[in-house]
Amino acid sequence: MTRLTNNNYKIYGDFPLTIEANKHKSLEPLLDWLRKEKSLLEEAMLKHGAIRFRKFDVRTPEDFEKIARAIAPELKNDYLGTSPRDAVTDYVFHASELPGYFPIPQHCEMSFCANPPEFLFFSAMNPSEENSGETPICDMRKVWSQMDENIRERFRSKGMKNVRNYSAPGAPAGDQMQLKSWDEMFQSTDKDIVEKKCLEEGFDPEWKQDGGLRLWGTQEVSKQHPISGVEAWYNHLAIFHVSSPAGEYQRICDFRPTEANRSILEMARSLEKDMREKPPEDLSMHTFYGDGSEIPEEDIEHVRDLIWKNLQVNAWQKGDVLAIDNASVSHGRLPYKNEDREILVCWS
Repeated sequence: MTRLTNNNYKIYGDFPLTIEANKHKSLEPLLDWLRKEKSLLEEAMLKHGAIRFRKFDVRTPEDFEKIARAIAPELKNDYLGTSPRDAVTDYVFHASELPGYFPIPQHCEMSFCANPPEFLFFSAMNPSEENSGETPICDMRKVWSQMDENIRERFRSKGMKNVRNYSAPGAPAGDQMQLKSWDEMFQSTDKDIVEKKCLEEGFDPEWKQDGGLRLWGTQEVSKQHPISGVEAWYNHLAIFHVSSPAGEYQRICDFRPTEANRSILEMARSLEKDMREKPPEDLSMHTFYGDGSEIPEEDIEHVRDLIWKNLQVNAWQKGDVLAIDNASVSHGRLPYKNEDREILVCWS
């Protein structure tokens, strides 16, 4: 493999590979170079899984979008993920509208859809305070290869089934974990349009008597990269399972043992206890084995341990852009306090 080189930029690191401006911070030379070296850039993304651009003159959402389009010209704006996102431009969104204390565990974007994004891009318009609000990434190829053989075989043979419940338009949320109503999810109140989209993405819709919508979906737990063929852990177990908030916050407390984090961990444990009183199919989101049986807690904990073992946590700098190969690398969010934190996202 020939390495990316440019005398105007420092290129270093492995995960993520970092391309850092030296004296020349303007965007146009960078964009020209990215287009010229497209094949080498693709090789680098395939190898490293993530590329960070640092100290370039990225000041606006439009600047961010230019870098994303230099890598992936055809951006998309259809979003079927769980996190609320407000649009900034036609193709750039706030990464999440969830409160800062809310943990976002590692996941590959829309991995439960039949047509997930190829690349994901983030940019820091305004980073969070020190030691908070990072967007960690994880090489899911390593998670899959390091998984206990017996656990991996159980997941591989049984697959995964997801259930998600969404309230009717204008109705109150079904529980504290529901983040959207189904019209917000599909950007339509037309049930025919919703059912068509479900068919395209592999969801099985079930309309409920109260006007809500239950979505079922089955998937393989891993995915082979479309180019390299390397297999990666590829699903939403760490997001959808009822134990996710408490399981994630336990590790956040281990990583940053603050009183605030410990307090929220206790809240998450209490929430999980309440949620488990409901039938699993009525939870806002939950994950089973493909045959509908519950996944043993020790297997889920093993996966979480592997993810955190391979987690890469890097502080944002203002103007940073992070490009991710969504077929092999996951992302998440660590808690933060400052309300003016602004991280943008787009995808292809």
